[in-house]
Amino acid sequence: MAKDGTNRGGSRFGAGRKPKALTEKINEGKRASIVELPTAPTLEGVEMPPARDYLSAEQKNGQQFLAKQIYEDTWQWLSVRGCSELVNVQLIEQYAMSVARWIQCEIAISEYGFLAKHPTTGAAIASPYVSMSREYMKQVNQCWYQIFQIVKENCTSDFQGPSPQDDLMERLLRTKLSN
Repeated sequence: MAKDGTNRGGSRFGAGRKPKALTEKINEGKRASIVELPTAPTLEGVEMPPARDYLSAEQKNGQQFLAKQIYEDTWQWLSVRGCSELVNVQLIEQYAMSVARWIQCEIAISEYGFLAKHPTTGAAIASPYVSMSREYMKQVNQCWYQIFQIVKENCTSDFQGPSPQDDLMERLLRTKLSN
């Protein structure tokens, strides 16, 4: 502990060897611990929890907000891999919101350009949408890494094919064409 009372040093978060995927452990013949979940309560036949209202809220500019669609696509992807009950619903919602906001920022950059006018001096400055887009992309990647790590550690079969993360740019391009 330092003189000012703060802890310094030690291992950094995320440092060290990354855990292997469950399928890799099984293929190597190693003993793998599989999480045995308690029996789930009887639910009313709903495959996916309903998307909350804020995921499809009306946007100020009148454009369609894609968070609900992204939420449903991600849930379906997890469900096919048998991991939908392992991922927290709030994490999927946060991922969907971040992706939808990133898409909105990218659309704004395409519409208004990379430069903006300073509010007081009138000089050219970098568009605030560029930095917002970068921050949302960081959030998207952080959420996706958490989701994918859960899938990687718990999926018993190799998963192939596109993931919701692979489809981001195509979703952005489709959105721009439809407006």
